[in-house]
Amino acid sequence: MGALGVASLSRRERSLIGLGVAAAAIVASYLYGVEPWLTRQRVAVELTATREATLERRRLLIAQRDRLSAEKAALATRLEAGTARLLAGPTPPLAAAELQRMAKEAATAASVEVRSERVLPTTDLGGLVEIPIELTVAGTVRETATLFAQLDGAARLVTIKDVKIRLVAPGQPRDLTTTLTVSGYLRPS
Repeated sequence: MGALGVASLSRRERSLIGLGVAAAAIVASYLYGVEPWLTRQRVAVELTATREATLERRRLLIAQRDRLSAEKAALATRLEAGTARLLAGPTPPLAAAELQRMAKEAATAASVEVRSERVLPTTDLGGLVEIPIELTVAGTVRETATLFAQLDGAARLVTIKDVKIRLVAPGQPRDLTTTLTVSGYLRPS
């Protein structure tokens, strides 16, 4: 259009073109300047609130450090005390041998006759391995009750999982035959 084209525009047309250019400049400055700045401010406010909440949680956690350390030490002590009652032995067969030895000692102390014994398959209990053995003993009612008391008071943690008591014959000196499943526990290494 050149200089002749601009000169041919009236004053009103030139003011409208100037007003349009000014409006376009204002809209462009808002879209490319103000709007991104406002978005960054909103994100910063949300991020600040999130970070303040995270900081407060961490402060509370740090404030509980002494209490949590004491609880951890107490829990470790309880775990060691509980572990001391588990069967010794790095493998289930060695632990089963220890459990058999304990059961025989309890049977001897209770004056019952051990007729048979066998090791049953182990069971993984999620953190512990259960090692069961099956014992068949013969004795009187009092001797059998003494055996149960001996097993209950054992130094190691043992449980009696199953009991079957049969009367052999009335009048016999060892008139009860008892089959029981005794389980000990091992912490896997």
